[in-house]
Amino acid sequence: MSASSSHPLPPYIADPRVHIGHVHLKVADLQRALRFYSGVLGLAVMQRYGDAAVFLSAGGYHHHIGLNTWESQGGSPPPPGTTGLYHTAILYPTRAALATALRRVLAAGIPLQGAADHGVSESIYLRDPDENGVELYCDKPKENWPRTSEGKLEMYTRRLDLHALLKEEPVGTELESGPRDL
Repeated sequence: MSASSSHPLPPYIADPRVHIGHVHLKVADLQRALRFYSGVLGLAVMQRYGDAAVFLSAGGYHHHIGLNTWESQGGSPPPPGTTGLYHTAILYPTRAALATALRRVLAAGIPLQGAADHGVSESIYLRDPDENGVELYCDKPKENWPRTSEGKLEMYTRRLDLHALLKEEPVGTELESGPRDL
């Protein structure tokens, strides 16, 4: 059944334990993508499929991000104005962990596309080497999320003070040089 079917489905609410498990990206150059996702962002290589695919994660999970060149080796990003994935969002457990990621991105010379306080989270936006959008973020405590007078969630987009965020970086995570090469 297509989403545009004339037969509406009955209302349904997904089980609250459902979550997005991983994202799998088509990339033009696997090694270049690995230098970003593993070398800069620090995701561990969990498994490789030759020179065509790799699965990465944090914390020993089987994979949070898959990268492959099966249909995209040497390819170019989709042109502006087309449909597709807007960004992959990587959730950091703390503001300090987000600060460390930001420091590594800056040390690697990767330009930021933006940064925002959304009330529920703090986010940094950039692009990977294949021009895929990437959001690095940490959630704020749920009890501090902004709400309307009726109690509904009221997210917003405000300036995020990156200097203040970088002050949250834990001692001992400073970089002596740029990220290691793979």
